[in-house]
Amino acid sequence: MAALAERLAAAAGVRQELGAALRLWLTAVPVANSVAGQAHIAGTVVQARDIGNIHVHQQAHQRHGSGPPRQLIPGPSHFTARTSDLAALEALRTGHPGLTPLTVVVTGAAGVGKTALTTHWLQAVAGEYPDGQLYVDLRGHAKDAALRPGEALGRFLRAFGVDHVPAELAEQAALWRTVTADLRVAVMLDNALSAAQVRPMFPAGPGALVVVTSRRRLPGLTLDGASFHQLSGLAIGSAVELLNRRLGGGRVARESAAARRLAESCSGLPLAVCVAAARIAARPQQSLASLATAMSSEDDRLGMLNAGGERAVQAALDDSYRTLSAGTARGYRRLGLLPVGDFGPLLAAAACSLSVEQAERVLDELIEVNLIEELGPERWRFHDLVRLHAAQRASAEEVPGAREETVIRTIDWYLHTATEARALLSPTHRRLRRDYAYEPAGLPAPFDSAEGALRWLDTERLHLMTALRAAVEHGRSAAVWQLADSMQPLFLRLRPYDLWIEAHRHGLAAARRAGHPEGESRMLTTGGSGLYNAGHYDEAVKWFTQALDGARRAADRRAEAQALHGLGQSHRLAGRLDRATGHFNEALALREEIGYVRGAALTRLCLGDIALATGDPHRAVVLLTRARSDLLAVPDPYDAARALAFLGRARAAEGTAEFAATDRQLLLALAEFAAAGSVHWQGRVLEMLGECAEDRGDHRAAAEWYGQSLARYAPVSPGDTRRLQERLRALDMG
Repeated sequence: MAALAERLAAAAGVRQELGAALRLWLTAVPVANSVAGQAHIAGTVVQARDIGNIHVHQQAHQRHGSGPPRQLIPGPSHFTARTSDLAALEALRTGHPGLTPLTVVVTGAAGVGKTALTTHWLQAVAGEYPDGQLYVDLRGHAKDAALRPGEALGRFLRAFGVDHVPAELAEQAALWRTVTADLRVAVMLDNALSAAQVRPMFPAGPGALVVVTSRRRLPGLTLDGASFHQLSGLAIGSAVELLNRRLGGGRVARESAAARRLAESCSGLPLAVCVAAARIAARPQQSLASLATAMSSEDDRLGMLNAGGERAVQAALDDSYRTLSAGTARGYRRLGLLPVGDFGPLLAAAACSLSVEQAERVLDELIEVNLIEELGPERWRFHDLVRLHAAQRASAEEVPGAREETVIRTIDWYLHTATEARALLSPTHRRLRRDYAYEPAGLPAPFDSAEGALRWLDTERLHLMTALRAAVEHGRSAAVWQLADSMQPLFLRLRPYDLWIEAHRHGLAAARRAGHPEGESRMLTTGGSGLYNAGHYDEAVKWFTQALDGARRAADRRAEAQALHGLGQSHRLAGRLDRATGHFNEALALREEIGYVRGAALTRLCLGDIALATGDPHRAVVLLTRARSDLLAVPDPYDAARALAFLGRARAAEGTAEFAATDRQLLLALAEFAAAGSVHWQGRVLEMLGECAEDRGDHRAAAEWYGQSLARYAPVSPGDTRRLQERLRALDMG
């Protein structure tokens, strides 16, 4: 008791420092504090009676900003008519008993306005779904372009702060149902291909709303209790009104007969009306009558679009295309060949071999004639019919090989930009070769800091994977493994296990095809890390064993040490501590022999972790102190924060430091991980704080820290969740 009183007295002296460390973390991490029941206080909140009662909670949906996700795309600025359609949708919503999620399927022809109608409706009722509104374009207009369900689920899970997305679709769907079990969310699944594509994305909350849009009827969703609404074209009067709203200035009133004829030629398709209106606005001296005549022409050269056969859209697009300047027409054709669904000015510049200023002029002109849609600041996309038209014009007018060149330019831009991001985020890591066909020299990076680089990798992760898959398809083997290598900071810090493993499976095969031994070695080791982090320990051992064999054949001692270290970590996570220790000791000896300071520090960190696990905290402190010092000197702040976290835990177990001082180290590590953007390690440090509190007999504080750790792990890792639940149960029983 006397010792405990002495420690409490010492804690009072360092409480101010603990508060400073905690405030440092809070400035980097948005938090919300549970008060009672469903009440929450948003912002930076600290409740403190004593050190053990600090409560810090991070809401899952506050990952990149405050509040729940708001992903719905902007609604049309000139929405017209559709009163009966909106009433029918609202009747389905209000008449639903609310015992299960409501699924509504809106079907209709391409260009009929399904997305516009659904977006307009959901924006109007967004307040009924306070836990978030989510959107994804499933690209179901063509089977080979359709988004994979796992990619869409990954986006949704990450929007709610789940960084560690499982690798398998079934696990992703189960996690999504867990995350949404008590949430009122609205989910818009746009351009669906099939019932099988959308079914895994259905949330579990009984108050949730799912709206699916598709050109197909999707009868399979009747088995899921879906309601269906078929959307028809606009009535002629409504189409004329849409023209009037788009044009203004009385032009429609002055040429009412021609306006009606033009509306009729658009076949009630809002897309055709909008394209025609943009075309008229660009020609203030041209009469509506002349355009109506051109739109109704039966000229044979106006072929039918393959995606649905809407001649009105074809005619409107052809007419707008003929007015583009030569440079913009070329840009339109090339952008129609992009392998990704949306783009910004930098990608447009790289893909079209333009300067940024030239690309921006092309985009401005395409916006003026309504040929691209704005998704947000500096982000555009084609409607899929317009994209098809642009690709058709490219096939007819571009030189042979234009498609291949555009795709490869896209791949090279993503490779170059991701490599720049990696250099900012991992400056101490060895940089491997890069092979470009069209290196995008002269284009600025879309970020200027490590934080911005990680944000870009996160935002572009699916486009990066699309570029990687396109590289596989086009036989660009070097680019495949180099893209996987460039994405390593994303994989390591945000832990998208599904993408991590897929990228490295492709990358390993590609490096072997290309005959790049350094690429093969890198893929085996960084891919092996992904496998053991995802819990595939035995497969990770196989990958690292292959890396070890290759390194020894090549007499590459650095690579040999890396493989040994990976084997040690695989066995450590599998619970085989003796085998892990042997591999780590071999790796440490090699790394010290070749003078690889950072590598030796990382191995000491792992040996310190094992010493702690086997009840030798004094040895752990020695190893971790050296590791922390060496990593700070490199500098490698991310791994230095890992060493600090383990060091705080080891000193607490050793019992030679005041518990407040060990808490201070852990809180500082927490702040460093927050600054680095590593949610995974923030959760781990919270658990360590709970372990320290439990060791000193403060079960109330331990329960608080474990509760925060459990909240972090619950939507991410069943194994960690079970462990934390057991800890909490044991505390209750004690």
